[in-house]
Amino acid sequence: MHGHHHGHSHDGHGHDAHANGSGNEWRVGAAALLTGLFMVAEVAGGIVSGSLALLADAGHMLTDFASLGLAWYGFRLAKRPADWKRTYGYDRFSILIAFTNGLALFAIAAWIVAEAWQRIGEPREVMGGLMAAIAIAGLAVNIFAFSILHGGDQDNLNMRAAALHVMGDLLGSVAAIGAAVVILTTGWTPIDPILSVVVALIILRSAWYVVKDSAHILLEGAPAHLDTREIKRDLEAAIAEIDNVHHIHAWSLTEERAMVTLHARVDVSGAKPEEVARRIKARMREKFGIDHATVEVEFEDCADHPLDAGRNGP
Repeated sequence: MHGHHHGHSHDGHGHDAHANGSGNEWRVGAAALLTGLFMVAEVAGGIVSGSLALLADAGHMLTDFASLGLAWYGFRLAKRPADWKRTYGYDRFSILIAFTNGLALFAIAAWIVAEAWQRIGEPREVMGGLMAAIAIAGLAVNIFAFSILHGGDQDNLNMRAAALHVMGDLLGSVAAIGAAVVILTTGWTPIDPILSVVVALIILRSAWYVVKDSAHILLEGAPAHLDTREIKRDLEAAIAEIDNVHHIHAWSLTEERAMVTLHARVDVSGAKPEEVARRIKARMREKFGIDHATVEVEFEDCADHPLDAGRNGP
């Protein structure tokens, strides 16, 4: 005899999550608008002045505009309710966008490095005055956009990816200003591509963390704060009726929505499976912060044992 009990919190994963999503949505939308408008001016300035630093930053801003637009759409899409085809809703779409944005940052950095290598070998004339004026304006725009994004939910991967894109733009503007000052004072134009490479390396470091974290979620990896071995030890110690906890699997839909499934074998005669499951769920909420746990209560052998002995986790 065994029972199968499911939590129901996934159908509406909290008003706070939706409120945060709405706040994140307008912040990303505003940043996308600012980025898109200034990108046009920076492209024109980069072409006229001959500055790779400005063109590199403009290229980054072009991808940022698309990425921020996707992030904005991801937050809107996540508001859709779950349906029979997508029983967990659309939240995972934002993780997919964060992963895509991280890969886009790698591509941008590679382009900047390749172009810088060519410029170092074949130096070009750069109009330092125009370059400085546009870079200073770009810095102001990027600081404003970053301040808007920084006020959002920094635990949200989609929000972090968006903020990293804008931070890359901000650093690009700083590098362009520095290059312009050197060119105006010394006339040494190689500083322009050299500082562009420095920005590219900073972008790569940030991109790596976004790609790593989002890929971990997409691969159904266990959340960083959960150790299935600790869950097993804790439940067996905390709930007297439990003889053994096994088949524990932990993953997350997004960084805010962790999920756990487990089997619990009970060795107390007369124990009610519903009551045991209720106590396990309460313990998972209190001890591990898990609002959605699927619990299968067993009294004898594991129902899955003949089918997958040795294949599943402990």
